[in-house]
Amino acid sequence: MAFPILMVTICLNALVLIAAYFHSPLLWLGIFTLALLALVIHDMKQTRHALWRNYPVLARGRWLMEEIRPFAQQYLIESETGGSPINRMFRNIVYQRAKNNRETVPFGTRVDTYKTGYEWIGHSISALHFNDVNCKPRVKIGSRHCTQPYEANILNISAMSFGSLSQNALLALNKGAKLGEFYHNTGEGGISPYHREHGADLVWQVGTGYFGCRTSDGKFDAAAFEKAARDPQVKMIEIKLSQGAKPGHGGILPASKNTIEIAEIRGVEPGVEVDSPPFHSAFSSPLELIEFIQSLRKLSGGKPIGFKLAIGRKSEFMAICKAMKQLDDGPDFITVDGGEGGTGAAPLEYTNSIGSPLREALAFVDDALRGFGLRDEIKLIASGKIISGFHLVKNLAIGADICNSARGMMLALGCVQSLSCNTNRCPTGVATQDPKLSKGLVPEDKYERVFNFQQKTVHAAVDILTSAGIRSPHEVNRTHIFRRVSQEQVKRYDQVFPMVESGSFLKGDIPERYQLDVAESSAHSFMPNVQLTEINEKPQAVS
Repeated sequence: MAFPILMVTICLNALVLIAAYFHSPLLWLGIFTLALLALVIHDMKQTRHALWRNYPVLARGRWLMEEIRPFAQQYLIESETGGSPINRMFRNIVYQRAKNNRETVPFGTRVDTYKTGYEWIGHSISALHFNDVNCKPRVKIGSRHCTQPYEANILNISAMSFGSLSQNALLALNKGAKLGEFYHNTGEGGISPYHREHGADLVWQVGTGYFGCRTSDGKFDAAAFEKAARDPQVKMIEIKLSQGAKPGHGGILPASKNTIEIAEIRGVEPGVEVDSPPFHSAFSSPLELIEFIQSLRKLSGGKPIGFKLAIGRKSEFMAICKAMKQLDDGPDFITVDGGEGGTGAAPLEYTNSIGSPLREALAFVDDALRGFGLRDEIKLIASGKIISGFHLVKNLAIGADICNSARGMMLALGCVQSLSCNTNRCPTGVATQDPKLSKGLVPEDKYERVFNFQQKTVHAAVDILTSAGIRSPHEVNRTHIFRRVSQEQVKRYDQVFPMVESGSFLKGDIPERYQLDVAESSAHSFMPNVQLTEINEKPQAVS
């Protein structure tokens, strides 16, 4: 095969020179014909692709269609309510708010209101005027054990590391957060200079790789943690137990994104794929987790310490609650990540089939904390496809105190959902470490869009609450939201997710849906007692 290709290549080069000299159209036609012939010979002789051998040149159209399919789907085919993971309707509202464009909708809803699963909030005849309520609500985070509580916005930037996002993206996010007075979660990749550049409030996420507070062998380094955690810009610390996109797997930094600079920040070798361990080495049981939280709070100088998790087996969270009661201490906040959560890189099976969706997970965590009498001191943060004001309100109604958004903030930066986050070829410069691409994102332009999106989304959420006669996000609850559960029946959220009385688990009044989870759990182990397959007697009070 090499000899014919070589001969054709030599002829092509000679013809190009002659055609360029004589400006002959016939010679250019000859060049095109020879090039096509060379491609035919190559396709017929190669052994990697059967289609190319059987249908030379023509079969290459398949690969071309595969390449342009996502763009054709998005720009030519999908409807307003179509598109995944974020549909066009919600992408558009982010773009409109970020750019300060008109955000009203003509001629009625495009949503099928009679479709099973449709949700809405019940408005009130005694609706309130927007100017009569607090349009910039804040939430105090910090238990009685915390000496430096933090007043958080109700919508913030979710965890995204330097590595998953470009430096220009982080600079824009940070400046937008500073202007809007909402926090910027660093993600598990450590605190980069771009998280610090504009002085926004930071939530430092500490994952299983302990990036930023890591020993040479990958263990937790208390001294390095103390130095970073006492920085005044760091307002809270979040221990990442798991994330919705790939729970139980650990973070993945592709080798193409692991630059020398990123490797130095993380304390790892550059140019290799970095897979964080699936579990922490600093603790091994619920009791040790709570003791770890206690030690971090002391090392940080009394700042709020929390953890982030996606809900898997419910008995494991019940075990953590039991450990909190036993030690009379616990986190200042818990971030609940839904199984629909996003990431730059995750195995398909983890993205699609592992981890509880956000609403079910959030309702469960809220119920468990209430049942054990722990809810008053612990704030809940919801994370998972929160794009619109109604998304924000729904999660507040289920039990969240505040919310985080990742993909909403990325869209505000200019993300076009090209689905190339894991390739290092993000066309808008958001999720790439390629300087040729990241330079396209200009932080001085995009930070205003991040600010606008956050401000307008919070404004929309508060506006919705006033229409329901609610003065504060703290007042919205499960009785306010409705869901069509079938073509014949509509239920309120408090019927879909029945409320749990505060302290009821301690009295033995445990709802049937949680009895087995409580019975299987132990403060001494995350692993459930799998020998308990059923409960045949009335549940006992939890000590």
